[in-house]
Amino acid sequence: MKLIVGLGNPGPRYAGTRHNVGFDVVDLLASRWGVGMQSEKFHAWFGLGETGGQRVALLKPTTYMNRSGQAVFAAGKFYKLELPDILVIVDDHALPLGRLRMRKDGSAGSHNGLQDIVDRLGSENWCRLRIGIGESVGDPKDYVLSRFEEPEEAVIRVARARAADAVECWIKNGPDLAMTKFNGDVVSDDAKDEKEA
Repeated sequence: MKLIVGLGNPGPRYAGTRHNVGFDVVDLLASRWGVGMQSEKFHAWFGLGETGGQRVALLKPTTYMNRSGQAVFAAGKFYKLELPDILVIVDDHALPLGRLRMRKDGSAGSHNGLQDIVDRLGSENWCRLRIGIGESVGDPKDYVLSRFEEPEEAVIRVARARAADAVECWIKNGPDLAMTKFNGDVVSDDAKDEKEA
């Protein structure tokens, strides 16, 4: 089994914010795979499904960003998962808008949600997929809770879809191929045209 975790904050106040891009990608995956996300389990919205013959669990923690590790730890323990079977999808305000960066391990940087997962799991050796939300303007706390401007929407829409593709590649082929194929700028010509229209 693989555990796919999208980070964000629950409730309509935070829907569509930059900080919730992880939630958005999990919702997209749930739609692709026909997985219901109405169950509440492990301090999260939760769904079970299958893709490419692989059983998958989708998780959106409801503990708010800074306590995301509580849900990841609980689900991982229940299913007796190895750390490499966990992939966390998260926003990154240090990356240009729409850029993806998958890693098999590494520090949390300045991201409190990732840091809480590191603390709860006692390890940095699990996969994370960062999605660039644009470099922060002003106070980073205010910036990540803001919504995408209209010109940015075309780019982030492509990024969400590419991130979902990267997750599917990770499940089927492992992190190395996913990193090779998806790390980098994701702004397609279509998105650029739509942005400039």
